[in-house]
Amino acid sequence: MNCSHWALFAHTLGPQFNFPQGSAVELIMLRWLHLIFGIIWIGLLYFFNLVGFPTMKQLDAPVRGKVFPVLMSRAMGWFRWSALITVLVGLRYYFTILSADALNSGDPGLTLRWFGWWLLVWLVAYALIYPLQLPSKGLLNNPALRAIAIAAIVVAACWIILDLNSGPVVSNAHLCISVGGGLGFLMLLNTWGVVWRAQKKLIAWTRASAEQAAPMPEQAARLARWGFLASRVGFWLSFPMLFFMGAAEHYPFLSSIAK
Repeated sequence: MNCSHWALFAHTLGPQFNFPQGSAVELIMLRWLHLIFGIIWIGLLYFFNLVGFPTMKQLDAPVRGKVFPVLMSRAMGWFRWSALITVLVGLRYYFTILSADALNSGDPGLTLRWFGWWLLVWLVAYALIYPLQLPSKGLLNNPALRAIAIAAIVVAACWIILDLNSGPVVSNAHLCISVGGGLGFLMLLNTWGVVWRAQKKLIAWTRASAEQAAPMPEQAARLARWGFLASRVGFWLSFPMLFFMGAAEHYPFLSSIAK
């Protein structure tokens, strides 16, 4: 048996690969990167809420002063940048779905209209949620009231964006990601706009306190509380966010609301 026969024999027995070309390559790369960096982001979010915060409370002040700056400096670096990459890659993927639905509708201009409504609705939702996460006294310090108010805003935003983006040719992936991606967008704004801003100062103050015996500023407790509340909001938002992102391709239940 010559070499050509061996090659033909190996080709017959071996696995057959037929890699897609064109846009399919970009889409799988986007989904792959979205999953990798999303796992890092959400994994750290769960670590902070389920392990990190409770553990730090149990450590003695001198030990916490040494551990906190080292741990959180590295963790927050991965946390905030993985969040940004996850959302940016996700937005590109979302845009391809909007473009496909707009093309199917016969009106390519719908792509920017849908995306514009999506961005506006979730920015307004965050503007309304932002003050509800601030450390407060009195009625607004009630956890149940905070949760109900934030949940009402999120549900209203979901309802509005589903109504604005629905249509006869709108796909389930389009509608699910409009919701799941919107929740992820809120989480990103919290990651960079609250959690990182608070932790950056707390890391510097804690390091100075441990190394130079500098007193912690009076606002440290308020910043820690603010960062905790924002992180906890992101923790709870992650559950419906992950459901809707998974439902985009595996649970077609929203396409039935198309107008």
